[in-house]
Amino acid sequence: MKLKNILSIILLGAACTAPIEASAQFNLGKAVKAAGKAAQALTLTDEQMAAYVKQSVEWMDNNNPVLPEDNEYVVRLRRLTQNVKDADGIPLNFKVYDVIDINAFACPDGSVRVFSSLMDIMTDEELMGVIGHEIGHVMKRHSKNALKQQLLTDAALDAAGAASGKVAKLTDSQLSAISQNLMSAKFSQKQEMEADDCGYDFLVANGINPWGMTMAFEKLSNMEGGTKSSMIQKMFSSHPDTQKRIQRMTERAQKDGIERPAAE
Repeated sequence: MKLKNILSIILLGAACTAPIEASAQFNLGKAVKAAGKAAQALTLTDEQMAAYVKQSVEWMDNNNPVLPEDNEYVVRLRRLTQNVKDADGIPLNFKVYDVIDINAFACPDGSVRVFSSLMDIMTDEELMGVIGHEIGHVMKRHSKNALKQQLLTDAALDAAGAASGKVAKLTDSQLSAISQNLMSAKFSQKQEMEADDCGYDFLVANGINPWGMTMAFEKLSNMEGGTKSSMIQKMFSSHPDTQKRIQRMTERAQKDGIERPAAE
């Protein structure tokens, strides 16, 4: 929606709902301030976005148990990703969080964070399938757009002075909220399909069997009714129907003549 339309809607809403008295001027002033913040966020530059992402990633790494380089989980992840350097020009970096949630996510700057509990249940091919999908969100700029939308609607930019090119140092509470959204971002079904396809292409381009994505979806789907059901349901809460995703990725791999790895 264009900024002019946003301003018109906000001002019209204030005019229609406020009583015709002195308080109307106050309400209108609040509306103009809100519209000004939206305008400010809409003008964020790539450099400003990068600065906010950097703050968020550093906060997450400082507030989660990051496993050391000599840990077996990290050694395994390094082995699997040793030749995976960038995604569409975005440099990638990988770390493992030692947490019980079954999850993985990728940030707009190429920071990929994998949870140890996900690694516990995934084969190498399946794990790379999940990572490929998350990187697909980065390559399609879904993660970046989601963060920008959050900054646009949140109070995080009130003191940022984005219009003058300044970047605010966010508070712990603001960084916590942003980090939670990065870890559990909700994408549209269209975006999830795009990330599947983009992730598939990314895996193939890096010499990784794309069947891993299908196999990961199958495993997670089979676990939905198990002991970790709540975690799996949360992971798929906004995703398209899992079976449709499995079918789409299966058909792509078969059409490309790629052999499915043997089950471990």
